[in-house]
Amino acid sequence: MHDENPSIIVRPVERGDFGQWLPYWKSYQEFYEVSLPEEVTRATWDRFFDDRELMYSAVAVEHGRVLGFVNYLFHRSTWAQNDFCYLEDLFVAPEARGRHVGKQLIEYVQQRAREKTCGRLYWHTQETNLRAQRLYDWLGERPGVIEYRMSLA
Repeated sequence: MHDENPSIIVRPVERGDFGQWLPYWKSYQEFYEVSLPEEVTRATWDRFFDDRELMYSAVAVEHGRVLGFVNYLFHRSTWAQNDFCYLEDLFVAPEARGRHVGKQLIEYVQQRAREKTCGRLYWHTQETNLRAQRLYDWLGERPGVIEYRMSLA
């Protein structure tokens, strides 16, 4: 499935991956200039292993070393009969970038979305995240959507 890197395996995250996943999760937050409370990180991590949750994580691993992660979830939509798949978070270790690890992680989620016969796979990124956009433009399409947010505080 992933000819580019036969030594890299993408698989569901395992409880024992936390020590390698956490530094990447924190680096991901730094990139987006947020600092999530430890309780949020713990709740997120626990959701990946809760059968009642529709939130998942996968890691790219090479020789036992995690190189990156992808977090995704399934949700209903008023625009389709089948669920949508939202790729919420994607991070690849800086030293592994350019080796198609991000592509492999996205393709992993794409396969899970196909298995669930989802109506759509989608994700967002910052306008300033130009490096990631090169990958995303290669794999996907820009629908021209602008996101708005409203504070709930």
